[in-house]
Amino acid sequence: MTLTADLVIASAVAYVGLLFFIAYLADRNTNTRAGVFLRSPFVYTLSISVYCTSWTFYGAVGSAARTGLEFLTIYMGPTLVFVGWWFILRRLVRISHEQRITSIADLISSRFGKSSSLAVLVTVLAVIAIAPYIALQLKAITSSIGAIAGASQFGRGSIEGLDETGLALAVAAGMAVFTILFGTRNVDAKEQHHGVVAAIAFEAVVKLAAFVAVGVFVLYIGGGLDTIFADAVAAGHQIHAEGTFDDRWIAMTFLAAAAIICLPRQFQVTVVENSDENHLRTASWAFPFYMLAMSLFTLPIALFGLTFLPVGSNPDMFVLTLPLAAGQDALALFAFIGGFSSATSMIILESIALSIMVSNHIVVPIMLRATSDDNIGDGQGVRRLILNARRLSIVLILFLGFGYFYLTRASDALAPIGLISFTGVAQFLPAILAGLFWRDASTKAAIAAVSVGFLVWLWSSFMPSFASSSPVVAQIMAEGPMGIAWLRPHGLFGMNGLDPLAHAVFWSLFLNTTVLILGSLITKQSPLEHIQASVFLNVFRKATGETSPIRGSATADDLFLVARRVLGHKQAVALFSQEAKRARLPWSALEPSPTFIRTLERELAGSIGAASAHVMLSKVVSGDSVSLEEVMQMADETQQAIEYSQELERTSAELRATAEKLEAANRELRRVDLQKDEFLSQVSHEVRTPMTAIRAFSEILLTERDLGPDSRERFVGTIHKESLRLTSLLDEILDLSALERGERTWENYPINAEESLDRALRVCDALARQSNTKMKDGWRVDEAIVLADPDRLSQVMINLISNAIKYNGTIAPEVEVRSRIRGKHYVVEVQDNGVGIPEEERAHIFDKFYRGRLGEAAPYAGAGLGLPISREIVSRMDGKLDLVPGTEGACFRVTLPLAETS
Repeated sequence: MTLTADLVIASAVAYVGLLFFIAYLADRNTNTRAGVFLRSPFVYTLSISVYCTSWTFYGAVGSAARTGLEFLTIYMGPTLVFVGWWFILRRLVRISHEQRITSIADLISSRFGKSSSLAVLVTVLAVIAIAPYIALQLKAITSSIGAIAGASQFGRGSIEGLDETGLALAVAAGMAVFTILFGTRNVDAKEQHHGVVAAIAFEAVVKLAAFVAVGVFVLYIGGGLDTIFADAVAAGHQIHAEGTFDDRWIAMTFLAAAAIICLPRQFQVTVVENSDENHLRTASWAFPFYMLAMSLFTLPIALFGLTFLPVGSNPDMFVLTLPLAAGQDALALFAFIGGFSSATSMIILESIALSIMVSNHIVVPIMLRATSDDNIGDGQGVRRLILNARRLSIVLILFLGFGYFYLTRASDALAPIGLISFTGVAQFLPAILAGLFWRDASTKAAIAAVSVGFLVWLWSSFMPSFASSSPVVAQIMAEGPMGIAWLRPHGLFGMNGLDPLAHAVFWSLFLNTTVLILGSLITKQSPLEHIQASVFLNVFRKATGETSPIRGSATADDLFLVARRVLGHKQAVALFSQEAKRARLPWSALEPSPTFIRTLERELAGSIGAASAHVMLSKVVSGDSVSLEEVMQMADETQQAIEYSQELERTSAELRATAEKLEAANRELRRVDLQKDEFLSQVSHEVRTPMTAIRAFSEILLTERDLGPDSRERFVGTIHKESLRLTSLLDEILDLSALERGERTWENYPINAEESLDRALRVCDALARQSNTKMKDGWRVDEAIVLADPDRLSQVMINLISNAIKYNGTIAPEVEVRSRIRGKHYVVEVQDNGVGIPEEERAHIFDKFYRGRLGEAAPYAGAGLGLPISREIVSRMDGKLDLVPGTEGACFRVTLPLAETS
């Protein structure tokens, strides 16, 4: 295989065609079974790897060759953010889903009172900040094509006559066309771009496979890691890191962490394209693992390139030039496709994200101010305008990147260009964090803070990148403006000695954050800011009836016109039909509720952003704007009253707690006293019955001398029976009393509860035979280890089974005993086929001395203490004894927790 520039370009075009095909299939199969895979955490995680651009594919090796382990900072920052996803990313995704956030500008403006000014500011600054990053991708593509053309024996082929600038312009034009066709087919910015995401995920696999392939090849021809490092040392290269964890390391790690949140494409793919919040859980470990795989071979490739290739070779191109130098054209082509994937995925997604921001926050607001409600017509007019605005934005964004490339084309290193963009977008971070966690952060302060941060970034980071092409900039860098040394971009306010990157990061973010804090403390929030702050900070609390910040009313026709203009006729009809169905009214009588206005605003926000949606609805919803101010004023006064009341409560808390404890103690004493009276009354009644029988029969035996032997034996037997009943009654009373007072204690230890149940069945077998009761074998578990006393547990089981036998009352009595494991509990049920327990008696069945009508008439009537004693015993084993409702006959259930096994 002979590698030429024409073959590389043809391969790139074919690869783009393959991406189109993948995106087409993904869009077609979104709602099929295959669509489940497209919305899987696996595809989601791969799409996040759009973070790994040509900077990491080519530039990381170049950085390792120049500065050693510094390249690791670019991976450490995102790893920290994703490992801690629970704190920031989860909140961002939840807010995005509930507020239908479409971009990072939409997020910030939505939090700060849906401010259009703030949205425009963030959009403009994002476009400027991303220009160097797009230029980096153009430089990587043109450099890789140039490296292959320079190594080819056939020369530059069809690109003969094109210099690096012309080639970059052609690449930018091609990328613009590709991105327009790829990502501007739908208006709804909140709708997931499944085709784009699928293509990005595929590119993630390609670039990882290509980089690993080159790494394995280098290890093979270099003789392994030991040999590569030994050869590097012998060639005089430094393999021991110096200056690690200094100010530059800290700055780069921080910037990388901020970039994974603040880069428009990363916000798009991580937050907007997220279809399930739980996917973050998988990405929290899978994405760091992907970056680990991307970084494993970086250092070996860099050291081998420094040793193997001629002095002066561009380290950023080692991934490509090493296979070329070794004659491995196929591997070199694969490496080119990997680098091309890294660059195109970034360009596509970044351009889509920025174009959404430009159209939603600049074009649509201008349209709303420049046109009346009737000038655009049906929904197709607005939708066509938004789509065209996004397409034009993509062209402008890419050629702005090309312009930066042209002005800084003398720079060789890729990494510094990327760090300029990272520092720029990091200016959004203070406003984002304040919006998520600080209720009092205000819109005016956020606008001022972002503006100050960006001005410092422009001066200390962006402008110095033109020093190689502008003598004026070079002079300012050396002497400061008009000779003012303390305003030099790399020596602001006389601070010298810091790394230029760390210097720019420190001053831009320090002043940004300071202005945000002080500005929020001295400015007052608007009512809508109050509402949005509460929405963002309380996003994980259950809503108790969310209402629209737009107060007032509007006719259904006016709202439908707005919805049709933005959403299109079909979607608007579906939305209003659903509301009419919910309200059970025809369209003609529909009166949109505040809740529906809120829903409509969220739907509009999905297409044109929160700020533009708010402005558009405000034009048709009539109402008194002062009423909301009054509501917020009342809320503030109420809050002050609440705080004063809470202070009074804290002052008297101890006294109130003491009074409550005394009152509770008095109630308990009254309850115990009442129980004592009831208990004594019941005991005297139960004792009097057998004592009366014993006394009566004893008097007969003493006075009647002529009784026959049979009568005398019968009377003595009755006296003996009643004595046993009295003894049993007293034993049960004493047992229950001791249990309730805690005097009868035992040690619960691990036992097999099934053995206690078997023992109870054996004891009750004779009683069952005597009463002709059939014992049915229900489903039983083999073993259930619980913490209990085996004798006491058997006592409970015997009581339940014997009751089921004695009080059955049917012609063919049956009793079924079954057991099972339910979760972490052991459950036993004893059920008979009798007449059951009447509904009016169920509430009293566990009361002391209560037997019910069936118990009173049964031949084996007891004292009514068996069930209370059994329930008390089970409670001492941390279990429950219940009467199961809705069953045939009576069914009692014992539930005991299973013992924890080590």
